[in-house]
Formats: sequence, C-alpha cells, structure tokens
Amino acid sequence: MIASDQSPARRRGGSWRTWFLVLLLLAALGGIVMRFGDIDNFLRLAEQARPAWLAVAILFQLSTYANVALGWRAVLVRAGTPRPLRSLLRIAIAKLFADQALPSAGMGGNVLLIDQLVAIGITRGNAMAALLISMIGFYAAYMVFALAALFLLWLHGKATPPLVGAVTAFLIVATAIPSLAIWLRHRGSRPLPPRIENIGFIRKLLETVSLAPARLLRDRHLLARVGLYNAGIFLADIATLAACLQAFGQPVAFATALIALILASVAVTLGPIPLGLGSFELVCTATLKLLGVPIEAALAGTLLLRMLTLWLPLVPGLVLMRRTLLHRSAAQSAPER
Repeated sequence: MIASDQSPARRRGGSWRTWFLVLLLLAALGGIVMRFGDIDNFLRLAEQARPAWLAVAILFQLSTYANVALGWRAVLVRAGTPRPLRSLLRIAIAKLFADQALPSAGMGGNVLLIDQLVAIGITRGNAMAALLISMIGFYAAYMVFALAALFLLWLHGKATPPLVGAVTAFLIVATAIPSLAIWLRHRGSRPLPPRIENIGFIRKLLETVSLAPARLLRDRHLLARVGLYNAGIFLADIATLAACLQAFGQPVAFATALIALILASVAVTLGPIPLGLGSFELVCTATLKLLGVPIEAALAGTLLLRMLTLWLPLVPGLVLMRRTLLHRSAAQSAPER
C-alpha cells in the first residue's frame, strides 16, 4: 500500500467537522419534528395574505442572502481571490441555515463557511479573513440596531428594566465575540499552555485564525463596506416584517417593526434553543402588541415572517448541508494514495 499523505491530525480535524455537520442536520430535523404542524399553519397564512405584499416580503428576504454574499465577495476581491456571486450565494444559504440550526450567538455556521470557501479554491487565510471581517461587520451593525431599538423604546416610554438588561447583555456578547476573534488573530500561533495545546480543535482554530492577512483586518474602507452590507441584512429583515404585517392589512411604522424584530433577534442570539423555535415568535408578537398592534395581526405577521426566514430556506439548506456531508464522507473514505 502506498503511504497516505494525510496526517492523523488532519484526519481528526476532518472527523470532528463531519460530526459537526451531522449535529447541524439532527438539530434542524429535530426542529422540524417538534414544529411540523406549524408548516401547515404557515401555508394557510400565506394563502390568506395579500399576494402583492407577500411578493414584496419574499423579495426583501431574498436580498438578505445577496447582502451576505456581497460582504464576503468584497473581502475576497480585496484579497485578490474573487469568486462568482452565484457560488457565494449557495454558501450563504447553507451558513444561514447552520446559524439557525445551532444559534450559539450566531457562530453555528462559521466552521461551515471556512470549509466551503476553501472548497471553491480560497486559501484558508483569506477564508478566515472573510469570516472575521463579516463577523465584525455583522456585530457592529447589530449593535447599532440594538441601540436604535432601545432608544425608540425609550421614546415610546417602554424601556423597562428587563428590556434594558436584555439589550445590555446582548451588547456585552456582541462586543466580546469579535473582540475575542481579533485578539486571537493578533496573538498569532504563539505556543499555548500544554493542556490547551493538546486539544486539537482549539489548536487548529488558532492556527487558522493566525493565517488571516492583517492588512485586510486593518482596511477601514473594507470594514465599513462590509458593515453596510450587514446593515442591509437587518434593514431587509425589518422591511420583511413590515411587509408581512401589511399582507394581513395591518400597516405599521418602520420603527415599530425595527423594535420588534431586533428584540426578538436578541432573544434568539442569547438563547440556546435550536432554530430559535418559540422564543422569536413570543418576543416579536409580544413586542408588537406592546407597541399597539392587535394581537391577531401581530401573531400572523410574525409567523409569516418565520416562514420566509426559516421554513422556506430550510429545504435548500438541508439539501446543501447533506451534499456537503456526503462530499466530506466520500473524501474521508477515499482509497489512500
């Protein structure tokens, strides 16, 4: 037998990635089983919605995927490794699906993103740069909208201590995650304490983070551009919620939709529930009711929004994740050379 060119460490790395993908699929399938009846309810809601506003909501939601892919493309172009937007759109669908399947403060799909970018010919360093810069842009935009929501609540006289506490906790998390990523990048590949050094996952993560080109992370124009693309994602989601409410004959101010969507998103970000099942619907509906939207319209609009943001992308997300898992399994079981 000819010796294999794959080291044991590399095989172990591929093994945990495979298990990670399996976990994502199981989490998503579990969510479907738990809430299978909601899919039928969502379809009934879609039938009752005004077609024109439903079409507007769908267009707004599709634009979120485009903004995610455009943010990555901006980094890859600046790195000198541009890729077609079509390829990045497929990765965006898979990553957003993974983030929803295992929320974990929005980190669920980051491992998937790196592997998928490497699979289309991007160096691991540039892939990590795309991840870090998009993460910084995402949390920067998220914090701006969270502060805006808190300010608007204050204007409405609804900034209660629990809401202020939740937003404050989120701001701490939103600051800590990109700050930790940047610190790891500046730390480089310096030796770790022996106990940590023996954990292959952490060692590999630090090695990959250290590969991200520093010049890209220092590019303020690039950071601002990616931040704007991520702001576009939130604006599109807010507009989607407003269009969903309009579809049921309930016009709302943009500020009302902003507050409801951001507070519901904060609840999902801070919570460990797969797919954010229940927590998003509860917080969004309750916030809309708090701001004067009738409970029936608030619930119907929220459920329709969830159909567009979660259930409809679920099928292509599952297909893409399954294809990724099959490709990885085939690569690991290929004959040694």
